[in-house]
Amino acid sequence: MRFIPLIVARPEVQMAIDEAIMRARIEGKAPDTVRLYAFSPSSVTIGRFQSVVHDVNLDEAKKLNIPVVRRITGGGAVFHDEFGEITYSVVVGENFHPALRNIESSYRYLAGPLLDALEGLGIEAGFSGLNDIVANGKKISGSAQTRRRGVILQHGTFMYATRLEILGKVLRVSEVKLEDKGASSIWERVTTLEREGIKLSRWEAYELLKESFFNAFELEEGELTDYELELAEELIEKRYGNKEWNEMR
Repeated sequence: MRFIPLIVARPEVQMAIDEAIMRARIEGKAPDTVRLYAFSPSSVTIGRFQSVVHDVNLDEAKKLNIPVVRRITGGGAVFHDEFGEITYSVVVGENFHPALRNIESSYRYLAGPLLDALEGLGIEAGFSGLNDIVANGKKISGSAQTRRRGVILQHGTFMYATRLEILGKVLRVSEVKLEDKGASSIWERVTTLEREGIKLSRWEAYELLKESFFNAFELEEGELTDYELELAEELIEKRYGNKEWNEMR
């Protein structure tokens, strides 16, 4: 299984790389792959079927120079803080492990290294619902997934120091959704490592997650192929860098 070291880039680049790896894996031109990356500048990604107007405060995002890009995975809108969040991504065949045959167990299997990392820091953490990880009862990570022709793409967040005041400005989180989670505000619903008393730099958070994924899977460091890079360039032009795609709903 290949591990791609940290890539820091714009959201359209990161989403294009994830899909390019998935396409290459489907075509038998790339191995199962784990990668860790960070967004720069801070960005918002929205789920494949979300309404950008309904779920994102576009005026606030524009004011803060925060780009918004649509994913091919489901799930909700996510604020990716340049200074406080690492994203993980796994592209793997459904036959890699029996846990991947079931949606819920697949989320937990592929996000398991994040839970292991938190517990290794002495944080009381666990899975909540379908695709969240909570630390001391508050969400610290969320994941999203898509499946195509026997291949899974799952990616998700690890909030080590996300600025929740900005998250609260750019994402439209309904009171109904908060109440459903037993919270009255973002501050009651979401947390970060820093809020839990553990302050890490980006590099420290990256190394923590890297070690956890290497402990969970048999990984070897590698790099993106020329084919994947070419696919990513095409996808930026046709999809992720395209206003029509990003604002289609």
